[in-house]
Amino acid sequence: MLGQARLGQLAALLAAVGLALALAGRSEPAAGDLIAARVTKHTDGDTLWLSGIGKVRLIGIDTPEVSGQAECYGREASAFVERTVPLGSEVRYRLGVDERDRYGRALAYLWLEDGRFLNRLLVARGYAQPLTVPPNVEYADRFARVARRAREAGRGLWGRRGCSG
Repeated sequence: MLGQARLGQLAALLAAVGLALALAGRSEPAAGDLIAARVTKHTDGDTLWLSGIGKVRLIGIDTPEVSGQAECYGREASAFVERTVPLGSEVRYRLGVDERDRYGRALAYLWLEDGRFLNRLLVARGYAQPLTVPPNVEYADRFARVARRAREAGRGLWGRRGCSG
C-alpha cells in the first residue's frame, strides 16, 4: 500500500505528464509568445497586412495567386481569408525563425481571436498547399498531414478539376 506522501507525488507526476501531453497536441503557443494585431488590409489568401508590422506572409503555406493570371481557386482562397478575418479583426501572431522574406514581408504564424490557427485552417479547408521554406519548419509535418486529408476528401482546390494538376 502506498503512503499518502507517495500517492501525492504520483498524482503530481501524472498531472504533469497529462499537461505535457495536452500541450504537445496544441497548435497554439503560450499566449505570452504571441503578439496582438488587427487586420488592416487583404492582399490574397496567404498575404495580409497587420497593424504594427505591415505586410505579412503566412508561413508554411501557399495559396493560388490572384494577381496577374489568376490561378485556379485563388479567388476562393482570398475570399475565405476576407470572410474569416475581416478588416479590423483582432488576431495574434508569432514571427518565424526567419522573420522577413526577400521582399521584406514579415513571416508569421497567425491565430484567430477564437484560437484557430489560420495557416493550418487554410490547408485543412483546401485553400492552400504546404510550402516549407527552412528554417521556418515548425508546423511542416502538421501542414503535410492536413493537406493529405484535404486532398483525400477532395476539399477546396483538390475537388476542382484542373486545380490539383
